[in-house]
Order: sequence, then C-alpha cells, then structure tokens
Amino acid sequence: MSREQSTRGEEQEQPIKYGDVFEVSDELGSLPIKPKDAAAMQAAESLALGGTAKGGPAAVMQSAADINEQHGVVGHDDVSSVAKNEGVTVSIGQRDGRRIITESVGGEVVGQYVQPENCKKAAGGEAITIGEALESAAMSAGFKTVDQSDAAAIQAAESRASGGAIKPGGVAAAAQSAADLNARTMNLEDKARLGDVLSDATAKIKHDKIVTKEDAEGIAGAELRNNPAMATHPGGVSDSMAAAAKLNRDT
Repeated sequence: MSREQSTRGEEQEQPIKYGDVFEVSDELGSLPIKPKDAAAMQAAESLALGGTAKGGPAAVMQSAADINEQHGVVGHDDVSSVAKNEGVTVSIGQRDGRRIITESVGGEVVGQYVQPENCKKAAGGEAITIGEALESAAMSAGFKTVDQSDAAAIQAAESRASGGAIKPGGVAAAAQSAADLNARTMNLEDKARLGDVLSDATAKIKHDKIVTKEDAEGIAGAELRNNPAMATHPGGVSDSMAAAAKLNRDT
C-alpha cells in the first residue's frame, strides 16, 4: 500500500465531529456525532415542531451519525457525553412577530432559524398527549439519572392525565422507585435513567389526555419544588411538557 493510500485510509477512520458541521466551541466541536445524539435531537424537533426540519440540525446529525456508524467509528447505541449529561433542546421564541427556532446540544446552539409558516404538527394536526410528551423526554434527556424532582414531575403528569388517580405499577410508581433506588446507589453506572422509566409511558398511563398550558405549568411547579436548585432539567419532563403545550396551542 502506498503512503498516500495509507493516509487516506486513516482519514476515513476519523469520525465526523460537531465542529465539522456546526459552529460550536472546541469542547463540543471535538466530540463525534453519535446515533443517540441524533435520535434525541429528532425527538426534540418532532415534539417542538411537529416533525423534523428539512436540512435542520437533526437531519445533519443523523447523516453524520449514519456515516460514523458505517465507518465503524461509533456504535449504534453510542451517545456523546454532552448529550448524555446535559441533553438536547429545541425552543421556540418570538422576534419581530416571527417564530425563531433555537436548537442546542449541551447548552450550545447548533442551529437557529425562522420557522416556516407551514411547519405545524404533522399527521393530521393531532395534538400531543401527556404520555407522548413523557416519551419525548425519554429521548431528549433519557440518560439523566432519575431524582426526586423527576419523580414529582412524573407523578404530577400521571395525576393530570388520569384525573387525579395514580395507577399502581404505573409510570409515577416506576419513577418514584427509581428515584429511591438512585438515592441509595453510589455507582453512577448503576443508577436508573429517565429513559428506563419513560420509554413506554403511554402504555403505563391508564388514561391519557392532551397537554395543556395548565398541565405544563403544574408539572413544572412539581419539578421545581423538589429540586434544591429550583431549576428544571434541559429537555426533561417539564421542558417536554412545555413544548407539547405550546405546539398544541399552535396546531
């Protein structure tokens, strides 16, 4: 093999990193884009926008992750440390009467653009339920360890979905058990994650309902009251509920 061929082979084994496709800091820019990162961004876009944005960050990340996986430099279930620990988010703001979409990975903006007028909830304008919003949190913040603030928010969500009833063996019970277990577990790798609790939330909630602004506010209040820092987790339960409620109002 020639020196030139050898060099090309080595170059092909280098993963596509965030810095190769987004204008971000060196810290995030040095990280490879991994399949679970892309899946989390797709979930966040779908919840906030009603679908993935054509040519948006989720699409770019998915293409990069697919190439990285095909080249064998990342695994199918790999997630980057920043997406795992700090999450991915999609937020909608207003500027000069226009809807501005901001998409972030670990708190760093990877995309900001004006939302097209026709970018509404897909699939016949169907509204998002509490169970679906919980499942979205499982994607966007699935690697977060479950704590008492998460358990409180999930309990408030199930209570609102079912008209006040908490189902034995339901999603709230699973979240509380996970939070209690995590409080007694020292090894971080052994702790239960949001994804473990919420991945099948719609099946665990006996009665579901469409997320309203009042639901989102009540669930956020429960999370805040049980968090010593009085903050919600990016892409977590409250953020997912707020995004669902906003999208339901706009649909």
